[in-house]
Amino acid sequence: MPTEPTTLPPIAVFDLDGTLAETAGDLIGTLNVLMAREGLSELPLSQARGLIGAGARALIRRGFEAEGRPLSPEDHDRLFDAFIDHYGDHLADTTYLFPGVVEALDSLEAAGFTLAVCTNKFEGQSVELLRLLGIGHRFAAICGRDTFPQAKPDPRHLTGTIARAGGDPARAVMVGDSRTDIDTAKAAGIPVVAVTFGYTDRPVSELGPDRVIEHFSQLVEAVGALVPAALA
Repeated sequence: MPTEPTTLPPIAVFDLDGTLAETAGDLIGTLNVLMAREGLSELPLSQARGLIGAGARALIRRGFEAEGRPLSPEDHDRLFDAFIDHYGDHLADTTYLFPGVVEALDSLEAAGFTLAVCTNKFEGQSVELLRLLGIGHRFAAICGRDTFPQAKPDPRHLTGTIARAGGDPARAVMVGDSRTDIDTAKAAGIPVVAVTFGYTDRPVSELGPDRVIEHFSQLVEAVGALVPAALA
């Protein structure tokens, strides 16, 4: 007799920095350590927060350019290695989850969603940070920039994360805070919810997400509008 096809669960895939967690203090703290080593002034968090959002390499380049110091490829590589080394020892000195994250994850899990993370942080640091924040066990997959040959905004980073987590790509939603997340989801043909409190140089509402939320208490309703069969 023919077997019934396996039904995969709906899935919510989250960015990490600026989406699940406020990581700016530790990221900018690491940048400032490097800048001080190079004889440059440290950047105040209020100014530098807007430099985050495109990965550590871009953060380093933007930070040094803000102080009038363009980087050669060799210096950029050297500083990137130093950044990753220092940051790895200071992942959660000041980092914290945004309000409502745990409750939103609870609600999605109760509705049958698989949860995953798709981030341009390195996978090992992402796994460790989420463990330190107490939610690492919630995710069926935590995929970083080195998990696959491709990273965001390549859509294969997102589709690969969904496959690794065992979720249904036809009932998937991305949750992010930046143009990178929005462009990745669009390229993958997956709806995207953007949060307003993350790291972006333009209001996320101008970048074409399917839904915008200002607090995680609004997430389940937004996901229900985009993946209605999953929350029916």
